Amino acid sequence: MTLLAYAWLTVATLLPLGKPVSLAVETTAVNVVITNLPSNKATLKLYFYNVKANFLVRNQYTLLKHIKPGGSTKVVYPIQLPPGEWAIAATQDLNENDLVDRNMIGIPVEPFALSNVGHPRFKVPTFEDCKFKVSGPATTVAISMK
Repeated sequence: MTLLAYAWLTVATLLPLGKPVSLAVETTAVNVVITNLPSNKATLKLYFYNVKANFLVRNQYTLLKHIKPGGSTKVVYPIQLPPGEWAIAATQDLNENDLVDRNMIGIPVEPFALSNVGHPRFKVPTFEDCKFKVSGPATTVAISMK
């Protein structure tokens, strides 16, 4: 060991230690309630977005959850999310091909709905249209598939 390295180790052991840094992200409880599922068996997919530029862009979601309805047409899905603005797109894969089937002009033919918008009719909704705020002790987001 060189003299410089020895001196550095000696000085470093004498310095006061700082407060430990926590790398954990604080989260908030969110209950996602999806009602009016067309099928009580087909897989429900929840796409979570918290980046405006990525909203509804293929494979650019922040988080994806697959849920089996278990014989019910209503699902309550609890999840922990970091505080901030979020949006959810929900789809149900009726033919279980792991795709969102679309028609010739790109409109989904399988059931879908969005947070705060439900089932849009005349335009593609924006992140601003669908966002909800996650903060405080708990948040509930209701999505109807009709």
